[in-house]
Amino acid sequence: MEQTRAAIAAAHSPFVPPPGLLEDITGVRGVHVKYDDEQASDLAVAAAAKALDMAGTGIGDIDLLLFASSGQDLVEPATAHIVAAKLGACCPVFDVKNACNSVLNALETAAAFIETGRYRTVLIACGETTTLTARWHVPDHDTFMRHLPGYTVSDAGAALLLTAGPAGPDDPGVLRTVFASDSSAWEACTVAAGGSMHPRSTHDDHVCLRLNGDELFRSGRDMARLILEYAQEEVALMRASAFVAVHQISMPQFHEACGALGLPVNRFQATVDKYGNAASASLPLQLVLAQQCERVMPGDTVALVGLASGFSIGLALIRL
Repeated sequence: MEQTRAAIAAAHSPFVPPPGLLEDITGVRGVHVKYDDEQASDLAVAAAAKALDMAGTGIGDIDLLLFASSGQDLVEPATAHIVAAKLGACCPVFDVKNACNSVLNALETAAAFIETGRYRTVLIACGETTTLTARWHVPDHDTFMRHLPGYTVSDAGAALLLTAGPAGPDDPGVLRTVFASDSSAWEACTVAAGGSMHPRSTHDDHVCLRLNGDELFRSGRDMARLILEYAQEEVALMRASAFVAVHQISMPQFHEACGALGLPVNRFQATVDKYGNAASASLPLQLVLAQQCERVMPGDTVALVGLASGFSIGLALIRL
């Protein structure tokens, strides 16, 4: 992927922020942008192919394929079909879509299917193309601030492969998942075009990622308190885990999340400063980087904490 500065570079825009303003506000120094001819499915396919190769698993061994992403190739059909066609898969497929918690919800879905015996091997493929939601024509400072999240998002691919196996106390697998939602906050952060509300709109307010007031941040804090209060056993396991990945929107939000979870920053892996907000690929990205630098090893328990507009929060505990 190409890497570019997370800055507004449209000379035709009536408002151009001062150099360094975006980094000063968010702590994001750069984002990753897909090539012009790449689709969300291409990013998912590249990650899935690598995951299959690492696991020594053939595409014919996959019983279910889930495409999990905040984005998509088309409104119809499900992007999972396009991913499956490109991989040569012949298994059942469907999309799992819940903004930046898409991968985390897909993990919960795959684990449930495996636990019930419905499927034995499930491939989760993610392709995020969120840089398409950046607003480049900005009339004034207020508009810039409303669309600020669109300037720090990154394009990314990710994949997870789950297989049925022994369920002993020390065996790898998904140990716990817990989720909560405050759907009254669904209007807080939106990309409005393409659905039944604004099916053919090309207005920047509709096609670009937009914050609508501070409801998202209030709901996030409320949901975090709810999880900490009512999922005490899972939270205790999270705090005892070897590594915690938390969805990252900006560096100030990252530090706030570390404090809310009651853990020092060195228990986490900051990624948003170098890689931007990778949407639902954010948690797999952190886990991969932690594995590469040997912060986590086989047998370790890790926690994945997801936050998503809508609003939802989730916690998954897995043993590698």
